[in-house]
Amino acid sequence: MDRRAVLYVVACAAPATAGLARLVMLAQQDGWQVHVVATPMGTRFLDAVEIEHLTGDRVHSAYRMPGEPKGLPPADAVVVAPATFNTINKWAAGIADTFAVGLLCEVTGFGVPILAVPLLKEALARHPAFSRSMETLREIGVRVLFDPDASAHARMPSWESVMQELRSVVGDQPPQR
Repeated sequence: MDRRAVLYVVACAAPATAGLARLVMLAQQDGWQVHVVATPMGTRFLDAVEIEHLTGDRVHSAYRMPGEPKGLPPADAVVVAPATFNTINKWAAGIADTFAVGLLCEVTGFGVPILAVPLLKEALARHPAFSRSMETLREIGVRVLFDPDASAHARMPSWESVMQELRSVVGDQPPQR
């Protein structure tokens, strides 16, 4: 029996997270089983009830306690959108102080295809730590969808563009399990 491929969507504390349900629906239309992981502050920007209704799963934002069952099936791909300055820098440096960043560090080590979509202020995008972190992530195989020259209102690509880029990362069809 074939099962749908698993997509983790990791969301951070940025305004675009409020529209994350659209990305979830688009991914589901493409055949993905979607699981949402949010940074602690990212949970404040999304509608957890709506996401849980769409995915059939809770929004994951904290490490599980010993003895608790594993809550996520293995990922076939990951989209980190929107990815903030903080998350990008911690992920590239291997600082796994939140469940979301720890998970990103782990799936990177497994070689899972990952698409990162940074969303940050222009001043932060010019910070040298950010450019070094972006270089590190690219070197380890993370695909980055980011236009540093985009105007502030166009810095976050549409969810449709994110899905198009994910298709180019994994192929036109999600892998079947």
